[in-house]
Amino acid sequence: MTTVVTSGVFSSTSPAISPVNGVGTDYIQWGSAGSQSGYQFRGDAADVQLDGTEFVVGTFVHRNKPTNVSPSQFDVQLTVNVMFEDGSTTDLDFSFHHHETPNSTGTSPADDDLVDLQTFIHPRPVTIAGKQYRAVLSGFKRNGQIVQRFRSPESGINFAEVVCMFTLDEPDVIISGLRYQGTSTGQADEYVEILNKGGAPQDLTGWKVEAKPTGHSFPFPPGTVVQPGQRYRVYTNENHPGYGGFSFGSAGEVWRDQGGIARLVADDGFVVDQSPYLDKGFGNTGTP
Repeated sequence: MTTVVTSGVFSSTSPAISPVNGVGTDYIQWGSAGSQSGYQFRGDAADVQLDGTEFVVGTFVHRNKPTNVSPSQFDVQLTVNVMFEDGSTTDLDFSFHHHETPNSTGTSPADDDLVDLQTFIHPRPVTIAGKQYRAVLSGFKRNGQIVQRFRSPESGINFAEVVCMFTLDEPDVIISGLRYQGTSTGQADEYVEILNKGGAPQDLTGWKVEAKPTGHSFPFPPGTVVQPGQRYRVYTNENHPGYGGFSFGSAGEVWRDQGGIARLVADDGFVVDQSPYLDKGFGNTGTP
């Protein structure tokens, strides 16, 4: 574990936008005079595990006002300075894609501006205590959920925590979430979530998710790759492209409400990770 203190500046936009001010500071603004929108980054202090455990690297703020800027879509580069407890520092470079939507309806979510993470992995290894790690942005954390797209309603000060991790330069895929009680018909919105908390991609060809004791199994399509910091979800009977678009396609529940086990199984049959919940399935006849 190490302790870090962070700060950040918005170093540039691509392509160049006009009008803009605040480049090189922690608060960049653009758009019409008197009605400028902008990003602000607030640094943080955190105790950091060097094993892919996520931590808050800072807070992202979008001060969103109805405005005009050209072009309406552009990338904004953020440089985060990280100071470690021994006094050493490193700079991490990440990119956000901004879509300044036309305010044509006067309603949300239609007029929400959109912010997408463009760069998940800092391009250069980071040396900490003599070892090399990868810095990976997991996403924006809002209402307990980590997402790659930040929706920002007009005329609001909208913010989210920015979640990062330091990890070794190898894949490390885990089960990171399980929603075993759905709310829609047939519990279609149940899901199991996997996360690559490592610093390298993992090919999921031949891998599958198993639900015990219901017996459901979902094989990932050939060629599926989960990138560092990326999350996939397999829904019971819904399609969410932002999480990979995967579904069991089941008209009934996949995850038993009373309990069971979610398993992530590699192509050689090795159980990479498992997540027991409630009675673990032993309330049913037989073994899970």
